[in-house]
Amino acid sequence: MQAPSVSLVFGLVVLAWLALRLWLNTRQIRHVARHRGRVPAPFAATVPLAAHERAADYTIARARLGMVSMAWGAAVLVGWTLLGGLDLLNVAVRDSVEPRWGGMGYQLALVATFTLLSGLLDLPLDIYQTFVLEQRFGFNRMTPSLFVADLARSTLLAALIGLPLAALVLWIMGALGASWWIWAWVAWVAFHLALLVVYPSWIAPLFNRFERLTDEALEQRVRALMQRCGFAAKGLFVMDGSRRSAHANAYFTGLGASKRVVFFDTLLARLTPGEVEAVLAHELGHFRHRHVLMRMIVIFGVSLVALALLGWLAGQSGFYAGLGVAPNLSAPNDALALLLFGLALPPFFFLLSPLGALFSRRHEFQADAYACANADGRDLASALLKLHEDNASTLTPDPLYVRFYYSHPPATERLAALPAAAPARMA
Repeated sequence: MQAPSVSLVFGLVVLAWLALRLWLNTRQIRHVARHRGRVPAPFAATVPLAAHERAADYTIARARLGMVSMAWGAAVLVGWTLLGGLDLLNVAVRDSVEPRWGGMGYQLALVATFTLLSGLLDLPLDIYQTFVLEQRFGFNRMTPSLFVADLARSTLLAALIGLPLAALVLWIMGALGASWWIWAWVAWVAFHLALLVVYPSWIAPLFNRFERLTDEALEQRVRALMQRCGFAAKGLFVMDGSRRSAHANAYFTGLGASKRVVFFDTLLARLTPGEVEAVLAHELGHFRHRHVLMRMIVIFGVSLVALALLGWLAGQSGFYAGLGVAPNLSAPNDALALLLFGLALPPFFFLLSPLGALFSRRHEFQADAYACANADGRDLASALLKLHEDNASTLTPDPLYVRFYYSHPPATERLAALPAAAPARMA
């Protein structure tokens, strides 16, 4: 593997990656703007023109900010790699830490410093999105003090959980020979599954308040639905999503006995009990069709292939030099390999996005059909319309943009498919 050829290929891929994403965003902006002044015919009687225009403006604003974020991200990526930013950081951390704390101490310090600096580089755009863009459209309810508190909690949590995991993976890389990537994959899978168990009860409450659902009529309705669908959960909870955003949602979380149903308070404030039941039935459809399990299997499979590829690249000097880093001669290179691989992977994997989005959209159609069979399809349709309006989701996205980015079908396709679903159970 020759370093100059690696640099050339990587540079061309990054340019193509950036150009394709910018082109997709410009298509989205033009398409949404072109249809801004008219509500699509199927929604003319249910969606006000003002709501349609607001959704178009919000979509365009997000797409424009996305283009800035893409350009900035590509510049940062090139800065870390081909322009030598990671190499400079590595030398500074290695020379100051490795003599005192040894190879493992140096590698953990490198990972921690890189992660912290990357977060700081992304922070201005995060602040702008929260306090300018989301604020402009009435979605932001985050205060500066809460933003800082969330940032502090996230950083501390990342250190408490991420550093021990990084230490384990780095030890595996250094101690278990050429097959280290298999054992690193086993450790990562075990960590992922453990996180699913502890997240609902121990991590999520650090950021939000979760209270038991107190609406007895709604609780009875929800529990009857879950009983019909053969689903058991540890509890029904309401989350104070309104502290941070006006967006509404509901989700399942946890694994095994830790599974719980969570409703945003904004969702319960907006939807009728029948609509809440229909939304929950949709989520149950994902479990009935084993979509969650399928996604986990895909993630685990892709991660195994990625780690196998890293296992080969980590032993190639051209991999380091071609991405702007001089490999260490007297210190381990495992942390460098992990960081470089994490930086270089996204541009190469972007062309797989349409495939993942396609399967996700198919799963949404299947879950909708399941909801229509186990709840009232009319309630599902009205809930989807309310959520699209409340979240300012455009009714007229660019079709090609949808193929790359949309994990859920556009409202026009999704609602049009509902009458073909199984007959609705009348509430």
